[in-house]
Amino acid sequence: MAGGTGALGRRLVPQLVSRGHQVTATTTSAAKMGLLAELGADGVVMDGLDAVSVGEAVAKARPEVIVHQMTGISLTHAGKPDLKHFDRWAVPTIRLRTEGTDHLLAAAEATGVSHFVAQGYANWNGIREGGWVKTEEDPLDLMEGTVAHTSMMALRHVEDVVGKAGGVVLRYGAFYGPGATDDQVELVRKRQFPLVGRATGYASWVHLDDAASATVLAVEQKAKGVFNIVDDEPAPASEWLPHLAACAGAKRPIRVPTWLARLLAGEVAVVMMTEGRGFSNAKARRELGWEPHYPSWRQGFKEELA
Repeated sequence: MAGGTGALGRRLVPQLVSRGHQVTATTTSAAKMGLLAELGADGVVMDGLDAVSVGEAVAKARPEVIVHQMTGISLTHAGKPDLKHFDRWAVPTIRLRTEGTDHLLAAAEATGVSHFVAQGYANWNGIREGGWVKTEEDPLDLMEGTVAHTSMMALRHVEDVVGKAGGVVLRYGAFYGPGATDDQVELVRKRQFPLVGRATGYASWVHLDDAASATVLAVEQKAKGVFNIVDDEPAPASEWLPHLAACAGAKRPIRVPTWLARLLAGEVAVVMMTEGRGFSNAKARRELGWEPHYPSWRQGFKEELA
């Protein structure tokens, strides 16, 4: 597993180990080797942007499956989230989804790895036309003309190259669970996470443990293609954000007009909150036999923030 110490990796490694899989997991920091051992994995330090480093790590592990969970969205790698300058903030993740994916696929081919699983994204970024809920048949929104375009093109790259290699891309919804939404909850409690306009934009969520269980199924079934890994209830910001605030014991979010949000936070934030499209999990339920433990963020937020 490339990216074993991220928010999802920490939940995924134990699930794989509990099902009898031998896991070699990577980290960029030698200081996190102990954590990987505690999770049950053999740890290896790897730079996902260095082809030699990736090739050596894969050759040494000789895995049957590579699971690509590398991102660069942590405070350490990217700093505080910055939607107004999305293109700059997302550079580490963009590189890992382009260069990093290519390095892993090259290493997989060189060592005869039979299956490849990669992380995609299905939160608010469905194509902004037609209905509010999208399937795997609908294209992702490439956000042309905005600072999110480079990130969306990186997601398309992952789906294109992994698909050609006969692998699977799991489009995860917005993560919540242990450590995944601390920054957002803090903003909500400070009333710095407002509703924008009518807040009609949809989003899809998934608990980290449910994302991990879907990934285990994709590994074991050698799934191919693209799957939306989201809960059962895509919903507009006007519903999920006030509920998140209530679960966090915070006051109801303030509401700001779109023109002010565009000025303060940029076009991408406005699109997310007013025009975003959510996603359906019907294919994952049908073809993978996946059943999320948290079918709705309504239950999940309440339990996580109790």
